[in-house]
Amino acid sequence: MVLEQVDSLYCFALRLTGKVDEAEELVQETFVRAIAAEKQFTQGSNLRAWLFRILRNRHIDDRRRERRMAESELDEELFAVSNLEPTEQLRGDLETSYLRRVVIADIEAALLRLNEDARTVVLLELEGFQEAEIAQILECATGTVKSRLARARANLRQLLSGYAK
Repeated sequence: MVLEQVDSLYCFALRLTGKVDEAEELVQETFVRAIAAEKQFTQGSNLRAWLFRILRNRHIDDRRRERRMAESELDEELFAVSNLEPTEQLRGDLETSYLRRVVIADIEAALLRLNEDARTVVLLELEGFQEAEIAQILECATGTVKSRLARARANLRQLLSGYAK
């Protein structure tokens, strides 16, 4: 059951970190921590939410460590995600493919401009988690998740307002 979550965890990690190698390492560390803490997992509870919480907490730990070490600005690194190539063609013609890459890059850039809490709730929602599950992952109240989602959606609407014209 744990291995069924690899793809979802990887996509979430990639969106959080913006780097393929960091995302892979984050997923590996998630499994290491899950195995080490397997006795803390309550049978019958939401395994997927538990794994996502471990991944998120590890990511937060890493970010704090990076800040303390005063490494390079993360915003510049995160914007590198916009160069990812789409894996499939929409219609097969070059113009559509180009437009799709532009839209994907704009959406990725907008997501990366959100603060970490906002980006996290949006990404977890995109992974199919319900608000109650997101609250469990983030260890906060459901109302907090609802307000973060509302603010994040409003920010995304504003950042992507050029597409509404």
